[in-house]
Amino acid sequence: MMISGIRSSLIGIILLMPLISSIQISAQELESWELGIKYPGEDEANPFVLSDDGSANVEFFVENSGLTEITVEFEFTIPFSGSYKAPEGETISAGSNETFNLEISDIDVLSHTAEKKEKFSITATITARQGIPDPLSSTQKREGDLEIPPIFDLEVEISEPFGPMNAGTDTILTVTVKNKGNSQDGVSEVDVKDDCPLLTTDNGLDSLLSGNIEAGKEKDANLRISASESHPKRHCDITITITSKRDDGAGLTYAEDEVRVTVEPPPTGESTSGSSNSGDGRSEDAIESNLAAPGAIFSMVCLLGAMFSRRKEVR
Repeated sequence: MMISGIRSSLIGIILLMPLISSIQISAQELESWELGIKYPGEDEANPFVLSDDGSANVEFFVENSGLTEITVEFEFTIPFSGSYKAPEGETISAGSNETFNLEISDIDVLSHTAEKKEKFSITATITARQGIPDPLSSTQKREGDLEIPPIFDLEVEISEPFGPMNAGTDTILTVTVKNKGNSQDGVSEVDVKDDCPLLTTDNGLDSLLSGNIEAGKEKDANLRISASESHPKRHCDITITITSKRDDGAGLTYAEDEVRVTVEPPPTGESTSGSSNSGDGRSEDAIESNLAAPGAIFSMVCLLGAMFSRRKEVR
C-alpha cells in the first residue's frame, strides 16, 4: 500500500511538470515588455528644459521582448497647465522596439519662476495580446522633470518732454527700465546718443547700473539734457540703448527707445537801445524832430540882421 502511494505521487508530479512550466512561461511572457523615456544625456535626473515658447519634445519607447504581439494604450499627465500631442495607443510586434513622440506645448513660461521643475508622467497599459483582450491589463509608468527656462527681457521707456526747450536751458527726461522676463536681471551698459552736436547730457542714468531688477519690477532714473545758448532751432532725436547683465544663450540682450526734443531760440526781450518815452507819452526822437534845424535858425538870424542894417542906412 505504501509503495503504491509513492508511485501515485510520482506519477502526479510528472503530469504536473508541463503545467508548472507553462505557468512559468506565461508569467515571463506577461513581464516581457518595458516602457521607457529617452532622458537628456541618458540620465533620468536631467530635466527636459522648455523652450522660450513653452514647448518640449519627449521621446519614449515600448520594447516588446515577448513572443506575442501586444497592444498598449497611453495616458499622459502634463504640469504647468500645458497641452500635449501624442499617440493614444499602438501595437508593438513581438521582439521589436517602437519609439514615439510626446509633444508638449502651450506652457506660459513667463508666468512661472525660472528653473522651476514639475513632473510629467507617461503610463502604458496592455489591452490585448495577439489581438485577444488581456484581462490582466499589465501597466507601467515612467516620469520625468519639466523645467521652466530663464527668460531675459528688459524694456526701456523714455518719458515725453513737456514741450520745446529754449537754447541755453535744460530739460529732464525720465528713463524707466522694466524687467518683463521671469528671472532676476539688471543693466550692464547704458548708451545715450543724439543727432544735435550742441546738445549735452549728464550721467544721471549711471544709477541704472547698480543692483538688479526682480522679475516684473522696474527701475527709473533722470537724464538731464542741456542745449547750448547758440543752439539753432532744431528737432533732436535722442536714443537710449541698454544692455542686459544676462546672456539668453544667443548673446547679450539689448533694448532701446527714442524720443524727440525740440530746441527753440532763446526768447527776445524789448529793445532799450532805441527811443525812450517821455512823460507826455511822446518819444524824445519825436520831440527833437519838431524843432527847427540849426541851419534854418542861423539863416533866419542872418536875414533879420541884414534887414536892420539896411533900415539904418536909409535913415
